[in-house]
Amino acid sequence: MAETNTNNRLSLDKGLWLIIVGLAAWMIPGAGHFLIRERKRGIILFSVTTALFVTGLFVGSMGVVDWVTGRIWFYAQILYSPAVGLIGNITKHGGYPVYGRPCDVGQIYTCIAGMLNLLCILSAVYMAYCGRGEMIGHEEEQDNG
Repeated sequence: MAETNTNNRLSLDKGLWLIIVGLAAWMIPGAGHFLIRERKRGIILFSVTTALFVTGLFVGSMGVVDWVTGRIWFYAQILYSPAVGLIGNITKHGGYPVYGRPCDVGQIYTCIAGMLNLLCILSAVYMAYCGRGEMIGHEEEQDNG
């Protein structure tokens, strides 16, 4: 009976850990890999996805993030980070300067950055599930037990 409670506890802890890794990877690209101690991979993923997203903003200004008229594009862009929602809130009201063509190449770049981050989120959660990375604080329990 004690084994069942221990197994349920480990299952719940692992499930919660996977959710934390997934949310961290969505909040800050590469943070999920950083949490599972894949630091180099996390830094590379952060650099690449952020460079892609910032390039899209540079090419088309903030107008590329428009959840009123470009709702389908916004769904792909929000996968990059919840910070995209803040940018979308600013563009919803208008009154911002637009340099370039917002509904063109910049929108494509930001959408690709969002979809790339979705792959990174899935990678981090899968790696955490398979045990490739380590749960923070979990190694201390093994040393003491």
